[in-house]
Amino acid sequence: MSHPRIYIGCAGWSIGRDFAAQFPAQGTHLQRYALRLTGVELNSSFYRPHRRTTYERWAQSVPQDFRFSVKIPKRITHDLRLVGCEAELEIFMEQCSGLGERLRCLLVQLPPSLVYEKTVTEQFFSILRERCTQPVVLEPRHESWVNAKQLLTIYEITQAAVDPSRISTDRTPQGASVVKYWRLHGSPRIYHSPYGPDYLETLATQLQAVQAESLWCIFDNTASGAALADALALSGLLDGK
Repeated sequence: MSHPRIYIGCAGWSIGRDFAAQFPAQGTHLQRYALRLTGVELNSSFYRPHRRTTYERWAQSVPQDFRFSVKIPKRITHDLRLVGCEAELEIFMEQCSGLGERLRCLLVQLPPSLVYEKTVTEQFFSILRERCTQPVVLEPRHESWVNAKQLLTIYEITQAAVDPSRISTDRTPQGASVVKYWRLHGSPRIYHSPYGPDYLETLATQLQAVQAESLWCIFDNTASGAALADALALSGLLDGK
């Protein structure tokens, strides 16, 4: 297998004042961000819808090889809890398909209270796969989801590796092998703590050894601005390997 494409980025493309000098001075935040990093996880779609024209504009503003991971709306995962969400999913897919070929994967982040139910999960994966050919990444947060391995394989769903870990199977990527995905939220203080040089060096070595078509490493420790620093540092380490 050829060496996989590695997409490194943050949950969002905000550029804090402390890091502005490390990015081009001209352009929107997204344009500047996309000239230094290779991917982004779009989290705002979790909270509110975006017009298709907005997605189209974003796609047109980034380099050809830049890719987006788009988070499925909270309305589907947390409010409807994967049940009876066909209409909402149809609308969401029509909107985010405005990214065209720059849409690389969809992220399904589940609430900690959502227990795995085989029938519900299979129905959701089925309607999702009818509408989506891109890789799908799942981040479950209830231990019962360790029982979903068979459905992950059948529907070619990737389970993300997560830090800090939420369930016993999320320390390494599980499920489909097309995409391997890491979501790093900051540890020990979630959303705030930076990852030190030793952690990032180990992670860079680990990413180099993984076999998949593409790898994603997203830093979600954005509350203190650490995500950008970590993403830039990891990118630099991989460029040097």
